[in-house]
Amino acid sequence: MDKKLGQRFEGKVAIITASTQGIGFSIAERLGLEGGFVVISSRKQKNVDEAVQKLRDRGIEVFGVVCHVSNAQQRKNLFDKTIQKYGKLDVIVSNAAVNPTVATILETKEQTLDKLWDINVKAAILLLQDAAPYLQNGSSVVIISSIAAYRPPASMGMYGVTKTALLGLTKALAAEMAPSTRVNCVAPGFVPTHFAKFITGDANLRRELEAKTLLSRLGTTQDMAAATAYLASDDAAYVTGETLVVAGGMQSRL
Repeated sequence: MDKKLGQRFEGKVAIITASTQGIGFSIAERLGLEGGFVVISSRKQKNVDEAVQKLRDRGIEVFGVVCHVSNAQQRKNLFDKTIQKYGKLDVIVSNAAVNPTVATILETKEQTLDKLWDINVKAAILLLQDAAPYLQNGSSVVIISSIAAYRPPASMGMYGVTKTALLGLTKALAAEMAPSTRVNCVAPGFVPTHFAKFITGDANLRRELEAKTLLSRLGTTQDMAAATAYLASDDAAYVTGETLVVAGGMQSRL
């Protein structure tokens, strides 16, 4: 454990979806380093096994489960296994998302619209329907949205719209799940990850994005993990229904 970080999640059980790489992995790492029991998941067993090993190497108590969030049986298995092992659930971070197209909204095929809706919005709702019976009093939900929710870029139009939906979902669920569970949202700016490489991997585009931030840099997965950990922790005990934009001031420059 990393004593410098404090132990805000000591004795707490956290499920993080899509957490074997990128932002999800860093969130699992942060909650684990702060003493949490973390349950990580993604679609492929190999990725789960590799991520579990990396986290164990850092002294984190971690459990890995294969889960494609749009698969009802795999979601059920995720919660069944977690409750069998730990007996409770304190934190859930909904992080799974896809962005399968750079087409404009009016040119996006129906099949692609369905996939974006199913993974980015509907699966988040179904995940929380499945989680609700197990969430402890004083529990916390964090939904991962995006800066693209506020002004969807042309190349990520429909993706941005699905992320806008998550802002509304956060507000609605915060009211519905109060007072026993807090529901908040993180809207990351641009972060160089495998997921975003089609944007951040282009040197010219990357420089343009950096120039749009006030802090003259892109975000890191650790920046997003720190914000998520705050909202999930008791430090945010009087915060619910809110979205924290973590984008280096980009929103004010758009």
